Formats: sequence, C-alpha cells, structure tokens
Amino acid sequence: MKEIILGFITSFFVVLLATPSLIKVAKMKRLVDEPTEDRKHHVSSVPTIGGIIIFAASIFAYALWFPWDNMGYYGSPELFSESVKEFKFLIAAAILIFFIGVKDDIIGVAPVKKLVGHIMVGFILVMMADFRITSLHGVFGVEELPYYGSVMLSIFTYVVVVNAFNLIDGSDGLAAGIGFISSCFFGVWFYTSYQFELSLLAFVLAGSLGAFLIFNFSPARIFMGDSGSLFIGAFTFAMALKCIETDTSVLPTLVKGISAPIFTMAVLAYPLIDTLRVFALRLSRGLSPFAADRNHIHHSLIDKGFSHAQTALVLYAISIILPLLSLLFTNQNPTIAFFGMFVVSVAVVHVVFLFRIQKPRNFASSAE
Repeated sequence: MKEIILGFITSFFVVLLATPSLIKVAKMKRLVDEPTEDRKHHVSSVPTIGGIIIFAASIFAYALWFPWDNMGYYGSPELFSESVKEFKFLIAAAILIFFIGVKDDIIGVAPVKKLVGHIMVGFILVMMADFRITSLHGVFGVEELPYYGSVMLSIFTYVVVVNAFNLIDGSDGLAAGIGFISSCFFGVWFYTSYQFELSLLAFVLAGSLGAFLIFNFSPARIFMGDSGSLFIGAFTFAMALKCIETDTSVLPTLVKGISAPIFTMAVLAYPLIDTLRVFALRLSRGLSPFAADRNHIHHSLIDKGFSHAQTALVLYAISIILPLLSLLFTNQNPTIAFFGMFVVSVAVVHVVFLFRIQKPRNFASSAE
C-alpha cells in the first residue's frame, strides 16, 4: 500500500512541477498546434508535447516504487519472475509507442510506418510480455481460448484500445480525464484482487494524468499530443487485459460475482463506443474509418452548446457511472450480462444527445 501511495504522489508532483517549464520550452521551439482546421476549437497556439512529461513521470515513478525486493507482494519466486518479465517488456513497449507519438507530434509519421510501429508494440506486449486474453469467462459460452485465437484477439484489442484513446483526445481535458478515471477504477480492482504491482501501475498513471489535468482542462495550456494518448492507450490496454484475466474469486464479497470482462468493458465503454460510432458513420458514407471529422461525441456536445469544460465533465460522469452500473450484472449469465452492459452503455452515452445548451451569441462564438 505504501508503494502505491508514494507512486501516485511521485508521478503527480513530477508532472505538476515540470509542466510549466515544458510549456515555455514548447512555445520557444514552436512545438505548438495552430487552430487551422474547422474541427479544432482552440483559438491560439497550444503546445502539443504534454505526453513527454506524462510518459517520463509515469515510467520514473513506476520504476522507482516497483516492489523489486518485497517477495511478500508475490508469494513465490515464480510470480516475482513473471512480474519482472512483464515490467521489462511493458517499459520497452511504452518507450517505442512514446517515440512513435513524439515523431508524429513534431514532424508527422506516415500511416504505414505508424502501422508497423503498432504491430511491433503489439508483438512485444502480446507475444513477449504475454499480455493475452486467454479466456472469455463464459461470455458467448466461451471459456478457454486456443493460443492463436488468444493472440489474434489480444492484438486486435490492443489496436482498438490504443486508437480509442487517440481518437477521444479532441477536447480539452477529455483523454486525460477519461484516462485518470479508468486508471483509478483499474487501480482499485487490482488492489482488491491482491495484484499490487498492477495497482501501482494504475495509480502511477492516474497521478500523472491528475496533475496534467491542471494544465489540460479547459482552457488548455498544453495538449498531450499523440505521444501522450498512444502511451495512455498502451498502458490502459495492459491494465484491461490483466483485469480480464483476474481470478474474481479473491474479490470482496460485494463484487465477487462480477464478470471481469464485463467490468473491463464498462470501464472503457465511452472511448470504445465513441470509436465504434465514428467508424460506423465514416464507413456508411464511403469514407476511410481513419479520416478525421467532427462526428465524435465530444464534437456533437460542443455543437449543441456545451463548453469544453461542460463536455468533459459530462463524459467524466458517464465514465464513472458505467463501471458502477456493471455491479447490477453481478452473478448473471456472462452472455446476458455482456449484452445488458452493452445496451446500458450505449443508452447512457447517447442520452446526452437529448440535451442542448443555449448560449448568448457572443459567448458561443468566443467558445468555438
């Protein structure tokens, strides 16, 4: 518990203290995003390299407080060896995806090269670190997955989760806030299931994002860029797969009957539904699913009169409510619970479209 608290505090204060200097350097070097496209809402140049400090603080705090010499965390040398192996390959994958993001933020990366980079990161995490979905825990009647089926599903999940966080990074404070909330839920899950090294990972990321939100919440003084969103996506993928693989029999009595895949889906419901929605809309119009547009949920809310701050707060609330609603499906048939949680998630996410905020003309125009 001590290491988890210290990890959160360390990453939080590294970001808090270093970000003002990073903003100054980014402006001096013109590493900024200009409001030149219709789908962008900021009206002045904003630094885009905030991912650098999120990455640095998270890796530093995780390595500093990782329980290298506390066998009591693991219970056996085998589990300790497995955790060290996961740590090693997770850091390697994080460094690779971070540098892909940095290059994309500064000079751009060709889609083919970015795809190759994602394949390499996915290979490291799935094949080398063995972050795999080995069972669906009864969802669709499927228990254990064959090895190659597990590998393919896990790599597909990696691509989806990483791109989901990259795609929601389009409004002040949104990706950072959703990442913070997701990390906190995963951190509590891992702590209650005695996976303390994973709880440390989750709260280290939460600490970095919590401090970054101070500078990234509307009006944003810095953006995380691809270096931040891709890094968050990669760490979140690792946590999501470990959450799915949890032995739920060790959970507290209140939540012991919950399905790990259902809880994971609920935690990531907003970014996953937003990604599914925009891909479906683009394909229905004959466009590439990766073509940039203004069809994201956060764009729709802003067009309905919500400010950036209001948009972020509404979507934060949804991201908190959905994991709590997953408790309603405790001790249910896994397949029924899956479809029930999916329907509830889609309904909750889309209920915000029923609202519209009227603003004075001069205020609305200044917020665009």
